This record gives sequence, structure tokens and C-alpha cells, in this order.
Amino acid sequence: MLALPTRFTTPPAAATAALLAQMPDTVWRGNQMGSHRAVTTPSGFRALDRELPNGGWPASVLIELLLSQPGIGELRLLAPVIAELTQAKKTVILMAPPHIPFAAALAELGIDLTHILLVEAEKPADRIWAIEQTLKSASFGALLCWLPQCRADHLRRLQLAAGGCEGLTFVLRPVNAQHESSPAPLRMVCRPAPSGQLSVEVIKRRGPVQSQPVILPLSVPAVLDQPFAERIRISQVTQVTQITHLPVAPTHAVDRTPFSATAARYRTALPA
Repeated sequence: MLALPTRFTTPPAAATAALLAQMPDTVWRGNQMGSHRAVTTPSGFRALDRELPNGGWPASVLIELLLSQPGIGELRLLAPVIAELTQAKKTVILMAPPHIPFAAALAELGIDLTHILLVEAEKPADRIWAIEQTLKSASFGALLCWLPQCRADHLRRLQLAAGGCEGLTFVLRPVNAQHESSPAPLRMVCRPAPSGQLSVEVIKRRGPVQSQPVILPLSVPAVLDQPFAERIRISQVTQVTQITHLPVAPTHAVDRTPFSATAARYRTALPA
């Protein structure tokens, strides 16, 4: 029979620090911020970067943005990083947004529209399939996917797929999903705040619990202050300008009926 020790000794502080230094991405103190192995990208908001591990958006993982409702400023929140990526000629994919983004406003925020790819997918299963194919390509700068409906096993599959790419992966879900379990290492609740600002509360991260939400001032494009008729005219001009830069005879290779229909509509929309 083995004799159990009567006393347990606490390892010296230096030994504990040395052990934690060897495993910075998997172990951290509860009152300290953890770290991500992947390189992070600054969010464009200093107050938010102070709340993020490694001071920015982490790549190779899911980043969940839980919205009180679509259109509260999520694109303006991500506009700084989208602008940086598109200006570096990296593709940013918008997967099944609930509303068509206003191209003129995005351009005014510094986003290069020639490197924005909009993907339509109506059914939840088609969205998951399209997201997985995108993550397997590993050739994008950022992926923004709106998932109003998503099972926990789907999120686990996406988290595993995101680990194999170097891009940023944002999953935008309803705020009531905050009470559901999620494999995403970074989860944030976004709500509108007074004066056009956005309240961002980090509910899950590699570090201590956030004491209070961060209130971020979001840039408002000047085109949004113009009359609605003028917005429509500017939007049409912007879309025509982008279409003229597209190939005259694009090719499409898809193996699903809804995607084929979308591609057919796109071909008929091109100028002769």
C-alpha cells in the first residue's frame, strides 16, 4: 500500500511562472489575459484592443459577434480591419448578410469593393457548406458569416475548419445565443448605444471576466446623411462602376441548385 503524503507543498512562484511561459496558449492565470498562438490584427479601436487577448482580432479561430438585431453597426465595427485587408488586396467574404450592404457607404469607410465577395445562401445547410468550403480554401483575408440558426455541432465543425486557415472568421448570431455553449474562444455581445455608438461586451475570452461593456464611437459615412433618393442614385452608380470591372464572360462552377440559380441571375445582370 502506498503512503499518501501528509503535506502538499506549493511550487515556488518562479517555477509556476516558468511553467506558464512554456504553455502560453493553453494555460493562463484567471486574473490575467491569455494569448493566441496566431497573429492578431488590431481592431481599429484602442479601447477594444485592450480587452482582446494579444491586443487584436485573433486568426484561425471563430469570433462570435452576438447582435441584438442586424444592422446595429456590425459592419462599421469591422470596417477598419476590412479596409486594411482589402487595401492589401486580400479578399473579404460576406456570407449571407440579411441585408444588401450599401456599397457607397462601404467605399467611404475606406473599403476596396473590388476585393469584397458577396455570397448568397438561403438555407442553413447551404450556409454551413459554403462556410466550410471557404475555410478550406485558406485564401481569404476575412470571412463574415451571418448564422441566425446554427447547431452546436456545426459550430464545432467550423471551429476545427477555422484552425487550418490564417484568415479572420467572424460569426454573427442573434444575442439570445449567448446562453448556448459555443467552441468559439472569443464571444462578444453587441448592442446599440446612444449617439450612434455601439456597446461591446466580451462574454468569453482567454482571460478575466470583463467588468463592463466598451462603448465604441462608430464612423458614420457622410452618404448616409443624404436624402434617400440621392443614396439610391449613388448606390446605382457605384454598382455599375464595379460591374464594368468584372470579366465579360465569367465562368461559374457550382454543384448545388440554389447556387446555380444565383450564378444565373448574376450572369443576366452583366452588361452585354
